[in-house]
Amino acid sequence: MTFALSTAARRGLLLVSAGVFIFLAYFSTRAARAAHAVGLNSRSGYEQAARLEPGNARYWYLLGRFYQYDFDQPDSAAALRAFLASRSLDPLSADTLLDLATNYDEAGKISDARAAYLEAKRVYPLSAEVLWRYGNFLLRQNEIPQAFAEIRRAIELDPKRGAEAFSRCRRVVSDPNEVLDKAIPPIFESYLDILFDLARENQLDLALQVWHRANSLPGTVRPQEIAVVASAFVQNDRGEDAALFWRQASQKLPNPIPLDSSGSVLWDGGFESGFSYGGMGWQFEPQIQSVQIALDKQEKHSGEQSLRLMFTGRTNISFSGVCHWVPVASGGAYQFSAWVKTKSLTTEQGVRFSLFSYANGKGSAVYTTELHGDQPWTNVTLPWTAPLGSPFVRVCVARSPSELADGDIQGTAWIDDVSLTPLVPEHQAR
Repeated sequence: MTFALSTAARRGLLLVSAGVFIFLAYFSTRAARAAHAVGLNSRSGYEQAARLEPGNARYWYLLGRFYQYDFDQPDSAAALRAFLASRSLDPLSADTLLDLATNYDEAGKISDARAAYLEAKRVYPLSAEVLWRYGNFLLRQNEIPQAFAEIRRAIELDPKRGAEAFSRCRRVVSDPNEVLDKAIPPIFESYLDILFDLARENQLDLALQVWHRANSLPGTVRPQEIAVVASAFVQNDRGEDAALFWRQASQKLPNPIPLDSSGSVLWDGGFESGFSYGGMGWQFEPQIQSVQIALDKQEKHSGEQSLRLMFTGRTNISFSGVCHWVPVASGGAYQFSAWVKTKSLTTEQGVRFSLFSYANGKGSAVYTTELHGDQPWTNVTLPWTAPLGSPFVRVCVARSPSELADGDIQGTAWIDDVSLTPLVPEHQAR
């Protein structure tokens, strides 16, 4: 059945449709203008957006933040009005409640600030940001037990806050053990971040305390991370601490290697870990001047791989680009050993090893014999005694410049099974 509309009805329907279109177009255009104004990220832009869309809680919140944190013309009173308008439209916004609390806090309205923080906690009880900011508020009020409890829960939800929490809490509580016990949960990642900060600040005694706790927790470390901490011990001549930390931390690498059964104090003499970041391990780059350095699984003396050095023949290079800091006992006697293979290695100056130590303001170095030409796997050895007062020796793969007119070195050398073994077990020597 077909219904025919009268002319008046058709005109009425057309007018209604036109009205709806105009209504939608108006509000759509207004919303678009407001969104554009917000995109300007300016005071006038946020003000315009709030005028155009007064029912949009987000726009009032953004306007309040601009008033609150504008470096040139902050206006906390205007910010408060904007935050209150935003909260009235969206009372469940944690962002609005937190910035409202900050506004009250900075104005000295402590009870209002506390109420806003507690409301944010009620709305979002599992928000690390809410717990963190409330905990810091409590710290400022010197409500230490409550502050530590909130901060601890925040770190449990976001372990990356551990280092900042430790630093902030120690400003009000000097005892680091109290902070660690009450404000920092036993999470390995959090303890590591604290450890790295302390190492960078050369607070090494405290770093060792933190590491002692961290070492008992499950977790893994990255090579770059432990190298930073170990390097701090090396730079401060703390050999025993460096050795202890490295021995323990290296066992938390994703693929730890077994300790050398010979008793060598040089870590990873067989290059099995692939480690090249320094610290108390090998340090080298893939390309050093005219030498290409890489691990080689095809040619090795033992284990899974060796270290290969390819000299391109472009320079008469003085080379010491593969090095390893090794902790030693002052005055201790050691036997150095390494296996070397060479192929078509030109000039009379091939590869050797240097052992450099520094004690009492003086440096000293000794060298093994060099190998060049075509040599099968050959054991290079050297007896060595650590100078008195020297906590470390720096072992390097080295090449001295040739004295020949055509001294540019070309060819390949492989290094494997490097060790520095005490002739008397170190625990007996001490």
